[in-house]
Amino acid sequence: MEKPAKPGQQVLVALRRMIADGTIKPGDRIAEIPTAEALGVSRMPVRTALRALEHEGLVVKLGARGYTPRAVNAAAITGAIEVRGVLEGLAARRVAERRLSVAEDARLEATLVDGDALFAKGHLADGDLDRFYRYNLAFHDQLIAASDNPSIALALGRNNHLPFASAAALALDWDDLDGEYHHLLRAHREHRAVFEAIRSGDADRAEQLMRGHAAVAIANRRAFRMLAG
Repeated sequence: MEKPAKPGQQVLVALRRMIADGTIKPGDRIAEIPTAEALGVSRMPVRTALRALEHEGLVVKLGARGYTPRAVNAAAITGAIEVRGVLEGLAARRVAERRLSVAEDARLEATLVDGDALFAKGHLADGDLDRFYRYNLAFHDQLIAASDNPSIALALGRNNHLPFASAAALALDWDDLDGEYHHLLRAHREHRAVFEAIRSGDADRAEQLMRGHAAVAIANRRAFRMLAG
């Protein structure tokens, strides 16, 4: 199977994955030219990806010599993801309590329909990484916006600067496409469950489900082989 067509997102996910699984370790230099050659892309998507990873707190700049992964530990990653779960759980609770407007309901349903279509064929195909990234980010962003609490968005924005904390911080394994399909499908089904809880006005369940949704990332230790040892 071919990888996604858009090199920027492809490079970003590939580098994030190589850092997560320990292929690239703290102290290793990540330089634009050799990285671009290894991934079969131009220098621009590599440069863009490295800046994004620096923004996430996953790499640090070595002056003119490129970048290197930041040393992180399990507690730091777990703590940041737990904080995201608390904040997004609070957002889900607030939305369920105040109830969705007709327009908000329609937007979230349309986003989830995009997710339904993505997984309907039963496997990942060319371009699906880009599609899932857009769909996943749209769902999370729309939920936060519907909470009508700007402080949640502000706190999440700060937390997203920590490694692997953001809902957008995908670290997929293109050598295990079947496993990734089922992993992402589970995330989509959890989105659906949160939405149905919100629609029914069940604030406790909406919050619980959204917290659990973040916790799945913590449980995915296979993605973080860099923490072994």
